[in-house]
Formats: sequence, C-alpha cells, structure tokens
Amino acid sequence: MNTKYSFIGIISLIFAMFIWGSSFIGLKVALEYYNPYTIIFVRMVFASLCFVIFIKEFIKYDFTKKDLMYIVLLSLFEPCLYFLFEVNALQLTTASQAGMITSLVPLITGVLAVIFLKELVSKQFIFGSFLAVFGSIWLSLEAVTSLSAPNPILGNFLEFLAMCCASGYTIVAKYLTNKFSALFITASQAFIGAIFFLPFATYEVINHDFVFNMEGFLWIIYLGVIVTLGGYGLYNFALTKINASKVSIYINLIPVFTLLLAYFILKEKLSFQEISASAVILFGVFISQIKIVIPKKIFNFFKKI
Repeated sequence: MNTKYSFIGIISLIFAMFIWGSSFIGLKVALEYYNPYTIIFVRMVFASLCFVIFIKEFIKYDFTKKDLMYIVLLSLFEPCLYFLFEVNALQLTTASQAGMITSLVPLITGVLAVIFLKELVSKQFIFGSFLAVFGSIWLSLEAVTSLSAPNPILGNFLEFLAMCCASGYTIVAKYLTNKFSALFITASQAFIGAIFFLPFATYEVINHDFVFNMEGFLWIIYLGVIVTLGGYGLYNFALTKINASKVSIYINLIPVFTLLLAYFILKEKLSFQEISASAVILFGVFISQIKIVIPKKIFNFFKKI
C-alpha cells in the first residue's frame, strides 16, 4: 500500500472521528428543541442537497443488481437503522456514555468478520472482547438517572445496537469502495435516508407541536452538512486507502473526542467509577487489537516450569 495514500487515509480518519464525536453533542442539543425523526429527516435533506450538483457524475456508473442490493443494505445499516437506535439512545443516556459505547465497534466488526468472512481470531481477541463488554455493562450500571439520562441502561443498549449497524456498514462499505467513489456512497446514504425518515418526520409534524429554535436548527444543519457530508465522506474516502479491519480501530478515538466535547460544551461529568469502566472498555479494545509477541527465551523458560 502506498505510504502517501495511507497517511492521507489516516488523517482523513482522525478528522472523521472528531466530527463523529461531535455528532453526539449536536444531536443531544437538537433533541432539546425538536422531535427526533424530524431532526434526522431534515439532516438527511441538507446532506442530500449538497450532492445535487454531482448527479450527472453519479448516473454514469454502471450498476448491477448486486450493486443495488449492497447500496440498499449499506443505507439500511447507516443511516436508517443506526439513527433509529441512536436517536432513541440519546434521549435515555448521556452523550458521554453513548460515545464510550462506540469503542465496541472494532470488536463487533471482528465478530462479524468471523461469522461472514470466516476469519480466525486469537484468544487475545476473545479476552479483550469480554473485557470491553464487561466495561460497557459496568459503565451502564454505574450511570446515574437524571433529567438528561432517564434510563441510561436501556439507552446504552440501544447505542450498542447502533454500533452493530455501524459494524455491518463498514463491511458493506468496504465492498462498495472497490467500484464506487466515497462521494457517491455518501450521497446514496443521504438520499435513501431522507426517503426512509420522511414518513416518521411527517407523523411527528402532524401529531406534535412545532416551535422553531435557531440554536437547534443550526445544530441540525451542522449534523447534515458537516457530520453527514464531511464525516461519512472522509470515512468512506479512508476505506479506499486503508483496510477495513484497520479502519475500525480508529473508532476508538470517538469516545475520547466525545468525552472532551461533552465536558466543555454540555458540562457533562463522569464519576470515578464511570471513568474506571471507560478505561476498562478502552483497555479491552486495545488488548484485542494489538499483537503481543513473547520472546522465545521467556516462552521456553515458562514452558520448563
């Protein structure tokens, strides 16, 4: 792999993770003023509008039935099911905790690779996975119920389901990047997402009062243009330069960015127990992803004992 392209891919990933980390903050604030599915629909509309000028380029692609099936499957994972779970999760838990659950994505991606790609995993990966899951359960149990987090256990579980969708998305997106540009893949997600959430948003507008709020509206624009166009665009671009298994590791940067942004913007704080649980999650993920090489002399020494 070209070193220059790998470096560009890494830089793209870091920026994408920062943008995605900020999405928890933006969505949490927007939910204070607008109904959840209205937020997602308007977000998808703004994202779609950004791609209108590229339609002539997109129709030049030669699609097969298999391609269309994977495009629909990709969009079903994200944004459709992903946002269904996440928007409900953020109404029940804090942005900090939801962000921390994202660190499980590399592990979930690894499990899916075993099931669908028949990849082998080490005992180290299994140990790290159990450690990270234990940390996630601990984090949820230590969460304190509040006005901003009325049911953190259920909220964190819904966020976990969102991460399962994110993992499925990564595997499908890697296949599509072999034929389509990152721009086209991102546009497909936005267009299909807007259609998918239209009936949900329509129902909310008809059955709930609508009051315009500028702060919430600006956050929705941010989510649609910067997070959807910028975040997914950079992530899909990185998938054209870096292997999917390596890309998923960078997901671990999201909780770090989210914790920092939630502290400074939302004034959220974690207790010592929650910080400890978060550390266990990150350590478990770290253990599952690195390779530990035991020197031969040390290995033979313990073998003799």
